[in-house]
Amino acid sequence: MIYPPDWQSPPANGEDVAMDTATLQKYLHDHIPLSRAIEVEVVEATDNGVTLAAPLAPNINHRETVFGGSASAVAILSAWTLMYLRLKREQLNVRIVIQKNTMTYERPITGRFIASAAVSDTAAWRRFVDTVRRKSRGRFTVRSVLYCHAEKVGEFDGDFVASIL
Repeated sequence: MIYPPDWQSPPANGEDVAMDTATLQKYLHDHIPLSRAIEVEVVEATDNGVTLAAPLAPNINHRETVFGGSASAVAILSAWTLMYLRLKREQLNVRIVIQKNTMTYERPITGRFIASAAVSDTAAWRRFVDTVRRKSRGRFTVRSVLYCHAEKVGEFDGDFVASIL
């Protein structure tokens, strides 16, 4: 099933929400211009996980590796996009902002890289959604792992706040 970024209908009981990657990529490029500048590509996007990729060339630094800010931006985007998809599935019309984050760089990123975000604690997610419904606001932490040449090169943890509009 393909749902545009502003879809309103929830999926059937427990069905995974898959968004057409081209539609989501266009949405990110149109609404978050940095994603276009650093050539972010949506590889996979479901409410169970989001994987984004970016090439070296527009993200290169003076050492001919990926600029740390670009790696962090792609990680943030993967986590934000996951929150976006999951909250759409919950039929919550919210504003999602990052409150704080930590980024660990384990190795230089020497080529095309990916950032994969997933929710590992479904009970914590349920508590978060319940809090947003009750208090119109909640905070949730998402992890995104970065890979280059099939090797882990970094890790991101970000706290996101969702507020009902």
